[in-house]
Amino acid sequence: MRLDGKVAVISGGGSGIGAATARRFVQEGASVVVTGRRPEPIQTVAAEIGGLAVPGDAADPDHARDAVGAAIDTFGGLDIVVVNHGTGWGGSPGTMTDEAWQATMDANLTGSMNLVRAAIAPMSDRSGGSIVLVSSIAGIAAFPGEADYSVTKAGMIGLARSIAVDHAPARIRANVVCPGWVRTPMADRTMERLTEGRGIDRAEAYAMATRYVPAQRAAEPEEIAACILFLASDEASYVNAAILIADGGSGAVDVNVIPFLEWDAP
Repeated sequence: MRLDGKVAVISGGGSGIGAATARRFVQEGASVVVTGRRPEPIQTVAAEIGGLAVPGDAADPDHARDAVGAAIDTFGGLDIVVVNHGTGWGGSPGTMTDEAWQATMDANLTGSMNLVRAAIAPMSDRSGGSIVLVSSIAGIAAFPGEADYSVTKAGMIGLARSIAVDHAPARIRANVVCPGWVRTPMADRTMERLTEGRGIDRAEAYAMATRYVPAQRAAEPEEIAACILFLASDEASYVNAAILIADGGSGAVDVNVIPFLEWDAP
């Protein structure tokens, strides 16, 4: 098993990519602490996998210390952190309120830093570890009307690079996964813009959103969990500060040719 004897903390572990990653890690031999704001989903996942649920707000540094402490007290140490939580209030730079901006910064970027900072010393005590930050292709190419989300996801890439530069001598690696569309509760909520605005159902909304993705579909959470597993495992022992883009090929599409794709589409 690829994570035999490893101990992991996974934030945002109650659904979607986080829950799929928790299940996959346990299948690969890891002991897992699952965190998230809503107690019921993470408790359900923890009970399913034989892990430990530590509910709390990612923006609270005490919660990060509690989650890491629970991993150490219950499982004897910490080897892997998956920073997967995320939110976004929406808005352009010209329209976003100060409150919405700060709330997203606190959760996504400061929350990521809180968990990473709490993990550094325990990982050093174990002679190293792996940190995987789940960003988004929105951190590379901005999503319209989502300035707060795009900026924080770009910031997570910068955070991974800083961890790699500063802590590689302690054998701590940090890498980033940037998914495109993934069928998660968060993406489902985003699809409501299309379902309500176009009068279509969710399946049609996903089809519309991924029409020009070469894969012509959204990913399943398990597919992103497999990417996270690779970066977390010793198979990626020389992979550091890397960005693994899992977008079905959408980044390869030149937006300038979309009118021609539309013309040629059946």
